[in-house]
Amino acid sequence: MNSPTLFQYCQKLIILSEDLTKVLLAKRKGEADYDGIYSFIGGKMETTDASILAGMKREKDEEIGSAAKIKVLPHETYNLLFRKKDGNSMILPHIASVFVSGQIVLNEEYSDYQWVPTNKLTDFGPKIENISELTRWAQKKLRNSDPALLVEI
Repeated sequence: MNSPTLFQYCQKLIILSEDLTKVLLAKRKGEADYDGIYSFIGGKMETTDASILAGMKREKDEEIGSAAKIKVLPHETYNLLFRKKDGNSMILPHIASVFVSGQIVLNEEYSDYQWVPTNKLTDFGPKIENISELTRWAQKKLRNSDPALLVEI
């Protein structure tokens, strides 16, 4: 068995409705660790990304389409360490964001998406276990932030 060598930076976007009462969750398809599970969208930074914000935009465009516009709070994250089934590690910075406009068009990584009422998250599933906690964090950050700090991507 090869020893794990990868350590990846994988941004996750917690996308809330403008009134902060619903969260966008997408169902993973064909993914080794969370196949068939609802999660936030997002993905790994690439060496070609000009900045962390550019990486967020690229992942958003790839996973839900460039027509979907969101505003992110780019300088505050909820960071988690994740050990993949293959032994590799990822740092997962979660970024609070708000859906602004546009159509959501999923790529091949997902089979479905839903806008889940935040007050129904406990009963919603299957989902990654920390979705409720992370959503509450994002709601609080967005409620207490100056709207001028949000950046559209």
